[in-house]
Amino acid sequence: MTRRKLYHYNFSAQADNVIEAGKPLYQEIKGNWNKLYFNNENPIVVELACGKGEYTVGLGIKFPEKNFIGMDIKGDRIARGSAMATELNLRNVAFLRGGIQYSHEFFEENELSEIWLIHPDPQVRERDEPKRLTNPDFLEKYAGFIKPGGLFCLKTDSTFLYEYSLETLKNSPRYEILEHTDDLYQSTLLDDHHGVKTHYETIFTGKGYTIKYIKAILL
Repeated sequence: MTRRKLYHYNFSAQADNVIEAGKPLYQEIKGNWNKLYFNNENPIVVELACGKGEYTVGLGIKFPEKNFIGMDIKGDRIARGSAMATELNLRNVAFLRGGIQYSHEFFEENELSEIWLIHPDPQVRERDEPKRLTNPDFLEKYAGFIKPGGLFCLKTDSTFLYEYSLETLKNSPRYEILEHTDDLYQSTLLDDHHGVKTHYETIFTGKGYTIKYIKAILL
């Protein structure tokens, strides 16, 4: 492990806004995010596979009336988001270190108002379909946490993942696609972007990729 990674892991271990194994709230947080962490009853928005937490922090700044959780398995990544939120004194932002396949261990039925996926790995190989975060099994899992009428939103530079996700969402009886576009920056849906652009999104658009976007509602 590099010195930088070790520093970030140690930062996460000490940070109050990171929930991870070994900390008291890790076993108690399911169904209790508002009560035990945020100390309010505001709507909860989760960014899955949040990476360095840029989107989670960006939304937390823009919407102080909501609570935001960034979830990722990589402790050295979420440490960066944790540090940003700490520096900005964002009390409505938290990070959860864990695998998304285990998200049912951390969120209760109807606990979330929105789930966001921001540029997840498209997992283009056929054998990797079980890892795609918009496959039918994952969509069904998310439906167990989102309140009826809550949102599921995807942003991606991958045409493959965009088309695959449109298909899986259309075939799911749990969701209805409200809007979608294969070129967010040139569409009337740009306001849904909330002006938050991650590091990787900047790289993708700089290389000429268009950003695809899907907004669906839980029925």
